[in-house]
Amino acid sequence: MTERKPAGMSYESWIDRQIREAQERGEFDDLPGAGKPLENLGKPHGEMWWIKDKLEREGLSTEAVLPTPILLRKEIDRLAETVRDLRSEQDVRDVVAELNERIAEYVRTPSSGPQIPVGRVDADDVVEQWRAQRPAPPAQPPADPLPEPAPPSRRLRWWRRKR
Repeated sequence: MTERKPAGMSYESWIDRQIREAQERGEFDDLPGAGKPLENLGKPHGEMWWIKDKLEREGLSTEAVLPTPILLRKEIDRLAETVRDLRSEQDVRDVVAELNERIAEYVRTPSSGPQIPVGRVDADDVVEQWRAQRPAPPAQPPADPLPEPAPPSRRLRWWRRKR
């Protein structure tokens, strides 16, 4: 469709001519899905069905289209699950610091869409929850008790014998 519609020609006949010429050039040959039935042809569609379909084809979550503050709030809500399997306190603090950095960026330059307040996350609180969720360290068997000292020998030392 590189050319413009000529004046005096109806849109329908101009479009039909464009399609016919493209078919004659073979531009519709070997297209993916050629000869296959259309998917979801008889199914009812919702309001934004085409967006959901595109997200599914691309393997993306529906969260990809949410506004930034809502995404940040969802991430804050899931933070305990996110850090649950981390091995060290420093790893937990790094995750919280990265999230707080993105929150600060949003607060500095809010995007279009709903203006939802999003506050920073306290790393100490998250670390405390992380510690509470961690399983207790395995109980170590008690160490072998030290051998009891031998009773003092009955032999008197040489300097005590001379008395």
